Amino acid sequence: MFSKSKINDPAQKSADAATPAPAAKETAAPTAAPATAAPKAKPAASILSSDLHITGNIKTTGDIQVEGTIEGDIRAHLLTVGESATIKGEVVADDVVVNGRVVGRVRGLKVRLTATARVEGDIIHKTIAIESGAHFEGSVQRQDDPLTASKAAAKPAAS
Repeated sequence: MFSKSKINDPAQKSADAATPAPAAKETAAPTAAPATAAPKAKPAASILSSDLHITGNIKTTGDIQVEGTIEGDIRAHLLTVGESATIKGEVVADDVVVNGRVVGRVRGLKVRLTATARVEGDIIHKTIAIESGAHFEGSVQRQDDPLTASKAAAKPAAS
């Protein structure tokens, strides 16, 4: 498909006839590039609606917006806890935005508690923002990498 423009060029016509193998390599290279570019498209956040009640753990590399009730641990890239949401369990994410209620430990590189947030549990973070009006009961601990610290802390406890 790329050789069509070369056929119209008289200087390239004789070169293509002499060496057909490079033309095949040129065709293979562009088809490989879109295959690597396709996974870079970021999917939309998964939304768990307000009428949904989940008992169990949730794990994803994507984004989650919770509006319902979760009884279990959540691990995600970006977690947004809606105003009507309640999470009872540990929350681990790169970015955590709490608008609703979390009962349990929160671990994140960036943790933000908005004015409507209610958190009962410890927060382990790299950066934190707590808006005026947020309710928080627990301790706050800063760590350079709170996500990997979670794995290290879990191993000695399991032994």
